[in-house]
Amino acid sequence: MSKYLFLALALPFVELYLLLTVGRQLGVAPTLGLLLAAGLMGSWLAKKEGLRVLRKWQTAHAEGRVPEEGLVSAALVWVGGVLLIIPGFVTDAMGLFLLLPPARRWLSRRFRRGVERRMQQGTLRVTPFGGAVHPERAPGPPRPTLEETVGEGASRPPRKALGEEEAEFTEEGPKP
Repeated sequence: MSKYLFLALALPFVELYLLLTVGRQLGVAPTLGLLLAAGLMGSWLAKKEGLRVLRKWQTAHAEGRVPEEGLVSAALVWVGGVLLIIPGFVTDAMGLFLLLPPARRWLSRRFRRGVERRMQQGTLRVTPFGGAVHPERAPGPPRPTLEETVGEGASRPPRKALGEEEAEFTEEGPKP
């Protein structure tokens, strides 16, 4: 984790050094032109690749099969687009790399293998976002599961047991 933090902190300095070096060699206007061209080309390519991934997902869904390119590939397209918008030559190169389909497939395979390895080792940790409550750990009396409430002979538990109140609605309003 510390190596990623170091890389994240070092990246702006590397970008600044490269911008100044290229600016000295080519001049200010050509350097800014390169950055602008890379940003425009990158945003166009990110849109094109993102729409391509979306079309493949829609086609696969319509045919009832799992898409070849998963969420990891879509996330890599998004990250590539963001990197291309950030001014700098290193981030542009990284963004273009992430927008290439062979690079995304390679990175997706590496990611999947890493997750599978961590699952086998038992070191994969999944944490819910937003304070999600798991029904099996929720406080209070246990709630009926779907299997208990659906099917032959099953009935819905009484409303009072679920903390609901019976009410009768008329045109004048609810009657307790």
